[in-house]
Amino acid sequence: VTHSIPACIGNMTINSKQLDNESPVSIFAVNKCYVTVQEGTFFDGSGFAALVREGYKVRSDVNITLEFRTTAVQGILLGVSSAKVDAIGLEIVNGKVLFHVNNGAGRITATYEPRGTNSLCDGKWHKLQANKSKHHISLIIDGNLVQTDNPYIQSTSADTNNPIYVGGYPADVKQNCLTSKSSFRGCLRNLVLTKGQQTELFDFSRAFDLRGVFPHSCPGAEQ
Repeated sequence: VTHSIPACIGNMTINSKQLDNESPVSIFAVNKCYVTVQEGTFFDGSGFAALVREGYKVRSDVNITLEFRTTAVQGILLGVSSAKVDAIGLEIVNGKVLFHVNNGAGRITATYEPRGTNSLCDGKWHKLQANKSKHHISLIIDGNLVQTDNPYIQSTSADTNNPIYVGGYPADVKQNCLTSKSSFRGCLRNLVLTKGQQTELFDFSRAFDLRGVFPHSCPGAEQ
């Protein structure tokens, strides 16, 4: 066995002496145990998850669905970029959800603004769907649709070739369709990207880089 166990371990004794869990000599990717947990992945607000090491190609069409739960009014949800300007990005900024797309001619943004500033940041689960179809983009939050006009109708393909960064991104990585640098604090689940007939559910435990992300459980309440 070469991988860690997704579980909680407590009250461990060796030769009748209880080990001190509170002040370990070293620690890596170990979170505390919660009395109540939910299905999902916990982002502690300090890092990110990196998926698709070889690079994700958005091109003309992509549909992104996920669920999020947070009490923070700022936080990056997802970004896929290129070395040039082509990119897509999803983020929470001042309690609003923004979906940015740049097909090469310029960035356009669909913005979902809830009635109350904190209504999306209430610690409850919210469903998000972001769709890019050529030059059209739309955003659906909890069933509410937002669309935006795109003046760059000739430009239809986001030629991205970088990994998918979720919840944040490394300091040395460029993201052309994210305005915030704030890592997401909260929980995400059911991240699915669909292109045509190809649907992919992403398992965060299979990310090639995880920092400040605990893929197997989400605290039942904000700790």
